[in-house]
Amino acid sequence: MDHNGTYLDAKTSTVEGSNGVTYAYRRLGPQGGRPLVLLQHFRGNLDNWDPDLVDALAASRDVIAFDNSGVAATTGSTPTAIAQMADDAIVFVEALGLDRIDLLGFSIGSFVAQEVALTRPSLVAKVVLASTAPQGAPGIQGWAPDIIAAIGEPKTGPEGYLHAFFTDSPASRAAGQQVLGRLYSRTEGRDEQTSWRTRNAQYDAVLKWGTPNFGLLQRLTAIQQPVFIANGDDDRMILPWYSHLTAALIPDAFVKLYPDSAHGFLFQHARAFAADVHAFLDA
Repeated sequence: MDHNGTYLDAKTSTVEGSNGVTYAYRRLGPQGGRPLVLLQHFRGNLDNWDPDLVDALAASRDVIAFDNSGVAATTGSTPTAIAQMADDAIVFVEALGLDRIDLLGFSIGSFVAQEVALTRPSLVAKVVLASTAPQGAPGIQGWAPDIIAAIGEPKTGPEGYLHAFFTDSPASRAAGQQVLGRLYSRTEGRDEQTSWRTRNAQYDAVLKWGTPNFGLLQRLTAIQQPVFIANGDDDRMILPWYSHLTAALIPDAFVKLYPDSAHGFLFQHARAFAADVHAFLDA
């Protein structure tokens, strides 16, 4: 069975998990292979995935995007710890009847992806970590004031998004404007906005993840799956050197940095990144 159409046309479905949470999700692309499950960024919902990226990923792959517990149209409460978010993500995957998946986690979603791989290794075949950092690494307990002002205030807007997700170069800013246009091009059946409570809970989880603890870094040596780590070369939210640190801790991992891009590199370079993801998952 195929999920035809594009991400902009994909309907939002729901499934109830064993935890009593009703999860909102969209599914796109041909079924039959191992599904690729997407884990979203800080304060993001289903409409914060770039349609160009999802369409490119779903060209030959079953792709599933979802709102985790308490986020946007999904019921329940947003946890204040990454480990619980991972447990809730596992419940969602089980509710769909899936027993083997690939994961693509972006930003806070990449933290959740690490935890899923550690908590339920038999579930996960391969992992893509976009804009990531390991738990306990120094210097990530909170973000720079300009970044949290751009994306962490009650009212956020296009300028804040451009500042946090793209560089100041004309090319990156122009790409950011195009991404914004794509993010708002869906006019019907849009997801609910994430709440202020979700913002606070997720930021609490980020702060806990970033509390320095060198002992926790060694947990990543237990990830045995192949891992592709990617970032923009000028990410001011999660610095690129954390990508290299993460890769150094995971036995089978490699890093690629995308040029003249920041936190939103995977949207700015959507086609190139999707091609790299396909090559990695198909290898």
